[in-house]
Amino acid sequence: MTTADNDAVEGVVDTVEASLDRVVTSAVEAIWDQVPAYAACTAPELRSDVTVHVEAIFRALLTSVRLGRPARREDFPPTETQAGRRVRQGISLADFLHAFRVAQLTLWESLLEVGGENPDSRDAALALVGQVMRVIEVGSSLAAEAYLTAQQHDLAESDRIRRDLLEDLLAARDISAGPKQALLRMVGLEADTRLVVLSATPVLTPAGGSAQQTLQDVVATLRRLAPQGFAVARQDEVVGVAPAQTGGAAAFTQTLGHLLPELRRQGLSVGISTYHAGLGKIPEAYAEACAAREGLGNEAGVIALPLLSSLDYLFLRHGDTARRLIRPDISRFVTEDLANGSNLVATFLEYVASDLNARTTAQRLHVHPNTAYYRLERIAERTGCDLRRFADVLEILVAVRLLGGRRGRTHGL
Repeated sequence: MTTADNDAVEGVVDTVEASLDRVVTSAVEAIWDQVPAYAACTAPELRSDVTVHVEAIFRALLTSVRLGRPARREDFPPTETQAGRRVRQGISLADFLHAFRVAQLTLWESLLEVGGENPDSRDAALALVGQVMRVIEVGSSLAAEAYLTAQQHDLAESDRIRRDLLEDLLAARDISAGPKQALLRMVGLEADTRLVVLSATPVLTPAGGSAQQTLQDVVATLRRLAPQGFAVARQDEVVGVAPAQTGGAAAFTQTLGHLLPELRRQGLSVGISTYHAGLGKIPEAYAEACAAREGLGNEAGVIALPLLSSLDYLFLRHGDTARRLIRPDISRFVTEDLANGSNLVATFLEYVASDLNARTTAQRLHVHPNTAYYRLERIAERTGCDLRRFADVLEILVAVRLLGGRRGRTHGL
């Protein structure tokens, strides 16, 4: 540049610098107008933070122009801090970078405005386009890196708080004011909240994956599909705590309906506790969830205790002794029929569900009544039981529940 060109550039920079407060205010207003996430954010300090950051970026550009050198990473000292604040304020990376570009465009428009009708000043302003582009390039790259670093740190810190909170709850320790108490409030858990606890362990590890990655995937799934409550990967399991939904079993079933496809895909053994009143009951609820999960053995599936009857739960707690107490003829019938398509066992279960009414059983199975009668007679012959007697029916039912395969089952749905 000639001396005259340098003087013209200096003049443009001086003019913009003299009105920097106004330019910064215009840039902040443009961000609020053009980036909806900023206008929607409720963080009270966001606007002042953005103002500080915009001014720092503008000064970086003016400094690089005045010194006649490209913008450097060290020209943006507030960016790392500001990126961390945007993460905590709930501003996405895309919106953060969008705001950055909006601010730079506002500064560029101010430079052109200063150039006005004066040819020398306008030429000087246009000559700065390269400088502006380099500031946007360097600043955007630094902003993206700082944001991602801050996001990873924030996630790691959030996970640490969640893990510590879970251990405190399982140990029935008091949660005083602080980050843990704030997290409880954020996820909808108060001291007396009615809640359930979930325990899940991977049974099948996906090809090319690892058990630990599966656990992290489960946590991500629960956080995405169950916005209230929290989930933590803890050693070889995932533990989740969530407030009970209004709407009772129907609402609970609907929520599980959204979760089940993912849980099945991830090859999990899952137990869900009954409802408990208050954070102090979490240790008891966790023990229930583990007992329910263990009821599946080493097989994938879900046992949701809120959807089970007390009799169903008793069947979960059986041992080998209970199996040995089944009469041999009943045991043989159940085992053989289960191995050959379960036709008679399915008829028997419908018969029980129909309050021992054969005609209703036929209607539920969509078969002729004579077919239902024939099948029930076959069951009576093979077991030596009278299906009109409650005690005999109960004995067969116990055998079916104890000897029935569990693979892939979802209990209570």
